[in-house]
Amino acid sequence: MNISFQRFVAVLRKEIIQARRDRFTLALMVGMPLVQLFLFGFAINTDPKHLPTALVMGDDSRPARSLVASMRATDYFDISSPVSPAEAERAMARGDVLFVLELPVDFARLVARRERPPVLLAADASDPTAVSGAVAAAAGLGPGLLGRDVPGLPPPPGPFEWRFHRRYNPEGITAYNIVPGLIGTILTFTLVVITALAVTRERERGTMENLLAMPVRPLEVMLGKIVPYILLGYVQVGLILTAAVLVFQVPVRGSVPLLLLGLGLFIAANLSVGFTFSTLARNQLQAMQMAVFFILPSILLSGFMFPFAGMPRWARVVGEVLPLTHALRLIRGILLKGNGPLDVLPHLLPLVVFSAVVGTLAIRGYRQTLD
Repeated sequence: MNISFQRFVAVLRKEIIQARRDRFTLALMVGMPLVQLFLFGFAINTDPKHLPTALVMGDDSRPARSLVASMRATDYFDISSPVSPAEAERAMARGDVLFVLELPVDFARLVARRERPPVLLAADASDPTAVSGAVAAAAGLGPGLLGRDVPGLPPPPGPFEWRFHRRYNPEGITAYNIVPGLIGTILTFTLVVITALAVTRERERGTMENLLAMPVRPLEVMLGKIVPYILLGYVQVGLILTAAVLVFQVPVRGSVPLLLLGLGLFIAANLSVGFTFSTLARNQLQAMQMAVFFILPSILLSGFMFPFAGMPRWARVVGEVLPLTHALRLIRGILLKGNGPLDVLPHLLPLVVFSAVVGTLAIRGYRQTLD
């Protein structure tokens, strides 16, 4: 085979010039590794600490306060001011707290009488990996803990008895956490990518001119392209839910129509993102790169792969903007906790706002494309 070095150099120069012209692709190739580095290096933490904890204080004695202070000293528990048992239950159901620490009435008196009163630590085990380290740290407290507050305590096992309750997933089955999360993750991946290629495919194939010649408004084009994929999204939801129940025995404790309503808003949010990318990209390659650039932070910062509570504050702020974060809380809350409309409302509203804002950007971007 006769290979010419000059022809090789000519083709190489041509590709370098083409890469320099495509500055958007070049920027993504440089920016994507940096984003991955910062996400994995700073935002990901498999041993989360400072987890939100509700406190039910049945006894405000010195030994009780010492126990609460010792829990805080482990750095695993961010214990709030005392609340009532009903308020603590509602906070855990909404996902506002991951733990409920409940001290019994007459805690100090029972400790002084060597009766080892029970201390309840209820954990939201819908995400077992997020609470396992904290539960282990709490189990290490007890023997010798209250020696200065109550002199003459007996030797281990300790002055009180821990009672750990793992709510919503007592067996700690990881499938109960992963499989519901896959519903939102798969919808994000497939719908954003498909719609990101919608307008760019029209432009590359030359059929965009036909749309430009038609008396069709941007909103009509957007709805016409999005509605079929909404139906496709619901087909995916049905398949995954059926497999989750029949194969993985994931419980369905809440309302299925409420779940479908929330997922409809989530599907609309993802389709709006994909349509926006399709109006910004010049070709399908750029549209795909934008989709990947959105999907990667969504998966890493939503709490699907890693505990959300273990991320630094800046990562949680970014994660709260992403629709997948609220979709995961909504899905797990309805399936595992049996959440009702008032419980999921804080997650429905962000999806509505996100869809409205991104949809407006998509319409404006498409109008500019028409111009």
